[in-house]
Amino acid sequence: MDTSEKVLVIDFGGQYNQLVARRVRECNVYCEIYSYRTPLDKIKEMNPKGIILTGGPASCYEEGAATCSPELFNMGVPVLGLCYGAQLMQHVLGGKVQRADNREYGKIMIDVTAPDSALLKGVTPRTQVWMSHFDYISQLAPGFESTAHSDNCPVAVAEKPSAKLYGIQFHPEVLHTPEGTKMIYNFVRDICGCEGSWRMDSFVEVQIRDIREKVGDGKVLCALSGGVDSSVAAVLLSKAIGNQLTCVFVDHGLLRKNEGDEVEEVFGPNGPYELNFIRVNAQQRFYDKLAGVTEPERKRKIIGEEFIRVFEEEAHKIGAVDYLVQGTIYPDVVESGLGGESAVIKSHHNVGGLPSVVDFKEIIEPLRNLFKDEVRKVGLELGIPKKLVFRQPFPGPGLGIRIIGEITPEKVRMVQDADAIYREEIDKAAEEWRKNATCVEYTQTDDDGSIHHYRRTDGENPPWMPNQYFAALTNMRSVGVMGDERTYDYAVALRGVSTVDFMTAEAANIPWEVLQTVMSRIINEVRGVNRVLYDISSKPPGTIEWE
Repeated sequence: MDTSEKVLVIDFGGQYNQLVARRVRECNVYCEIYSYRTPLDKIKEMNPKGIILTGGPASCYEEGAATCSPELFNMGVPVLGLCYGAQLMQHVLGGKVQRADNREYGKIMIDVTAPDSALLKGVTPRTQVWMSHFDYISQLAPGFESTAHSDNCPVAVAEKPSAKLYGIQFHPEVLHTPEGTKMIYNFVRDICGCEGSWRMDSFVEVQIRDIREKVGDGKVLCALSGGVDSSVAAVLLSKAIGNQLTCVFVDHGLLRKNEGDEVEEVFGPNGPYELNFIRVNAQQRFYDKLAGVTEPERKRKIIGEEFIRVFEEEAHKIGAVDYLVQGTIYPDVVESGLGGESAVIKSHHNVGGLPSVVDFKEIIEPLRNLFKDEVRKVGLELGIPKKLVFRQPFPGPGLGIRIIGEITPEKVRMVQDADAIYREEIDKAAEEWRKNATCVEYTQTDDDGSIHHYRRTDGENPPWMPNQYFAALTNMRSVGVMGDERTYDYAVALRGVSTVDFMTAEAANIPWEVLQTVMSRIINEVRGVNRVLYDISSKPPGTIEWE
């Protein structure tokens, strides 16, 4: 796995910073995110092959707005500015940016006026993009030319090829810009000259070697939740150091229905992996700590702190432990405010290090620089069953953030039962669809009226199948009627999203009859629930999880 050629994403507070980095890695080029506050000397030391400036929420000409040194554009390194980054490039280099009369937001058609542009190579003359701006470039900086425009935006793309400087007014990283990935590929592979040597096939080999070298004959404690990330980390460490590894699985009582037993079945003494497995049943301990707590960020911190306390205790029981392994992945780092400039979205209990009282030398985070789909590739290479590798994401705090308001054992029971019914019915409906899906042709019409033709075959998921789906318990109670009696019970919210990278998402178009079946079963089978809602919010502005 070669990280010698690196592209840096400089974050100005844009909501898509992770997605930009993800698109670069899809071009087989290693990429990391840094704040715009990062000193220029540090950026130079990293010797990047290219730099991408993200979007941001401010106007670049306002006092106190995020900015950068003009020297950034004189390093001889190709620079691509996106939205705010494009405007900032022009502002810093002598152009003019001002408030637009007509704000552009959403799907917009642009016209490419320079088909020989290295950045726009292979892009159709008229293409759809995703705009989101209220400022526009009214005057280009010296040496720049406009190579694409829309009806209301005279500079949709600005270029100065002699200096390897490029600016894009729209978001090429989102799926609503169909040819955006092509533009990013042109920048990192052709303009920056990256060979594309970032591959996952050598990741396992390199990590096993590095882990053995670091650990030596030390003892390692692994925080195993049973989720994809921690499971891949555990198996990776097991292959590297064998019985020097002890995996502690903390059942905090906030897992999905029967999940604690399922984790033990896979990783316990009767499972296929040679792991030292310890299960700690700490349900009541967590419930006591969370009693009366309603604020979601506070709940996350309590759960994370209690995890650490449990690990301390288990470490003392087994003797001296030198290292703690965690399944931290790159989105955890960025969302915790450690990988860029964007505001903290949520704290992660496995990010940010341990309190000073913890008796470990160091944390080992072998997956820290990987996105979720890269972690799954590692899992497959390690031979972990596909069913486990591709299981739905589940947050570290578990149902603690899928229960709005105070957490109680009774509320946990309600959301566990409702969630189990929901997942069961979705899986049942998908399986039924597959049985009747032998080479059936169908069409799909997009918002812009374009029609796409598809063929589906056995084994594929239905078009409506969500990539993640779960039930959450709201803090809302309302009046209902069951069996001619008045009830005053809780409402369950169903969440189902379609997404490729989990950075953006839209509500899945689950068939109405499936949702009706789920609703009927939940209300009839889950005591304490008398109303079922379906969340149709997209990400952004919402998040996939509930909290």
